[in-house]
Amino acid sequence: MEFSVYKTYYESPCGLMEIIANDKGVIAVPFVKKRSDRAKNNEHTSVCVRQLHEYFNKERKIFSVPLDMRGTDFQKRVWNELLKIPFGKAISYLQLAINLGDKKCIRAAGTANGRNPFSIIVPCHRVIGSNGDLVGYEGGLDKKKLLLEFEGVLIQQELFT
Repeated sequence: MEFSVYKTYYESPCGLMEIIANDKGVIAVPFVKKRSDRAKNNEHTSVCVRQLHEYFNKERKIFSVPLDMRGTDFQKRVWNELLKIPFGKAISYLQLAINLGDKKCIRAAGTANGRNPFSIIVPCHRVIGSNGDLVGYEGGLDKKKLLLEFEGVLIQQELFT
């Protein structure tokens, strides 16, 4: 069954975000450089905009907008694991792999984390290097740093003790 595609934009403190959805849920929330001329809202794009606004006003820590995850089974497992990382906390890529049940899948977990299409909604920005370094973020490390500072995450070794 094919769904109509809807799109709108949200100007976040981190930059412009494009919200793409279908009738089932949100498909992607990437950072973009400019708006398209073809914006068209639906219930899911409107809810996503509202929830992002609440997040950036510190009124929301968990998103509840329906997601239509499109990826491999492994990617979906990783993205669902990311949803378990609470606001204000960070884990390492190694811990993510361990949480998935196999510390040897660290590279695959990192790759799947990097392919997360739901910026902020599925909090891939909360995954950092084992030594506390900010590594990898599709939106750019400047945005990752800003988000982690916004959430009050201290980037120090004691995060993992």
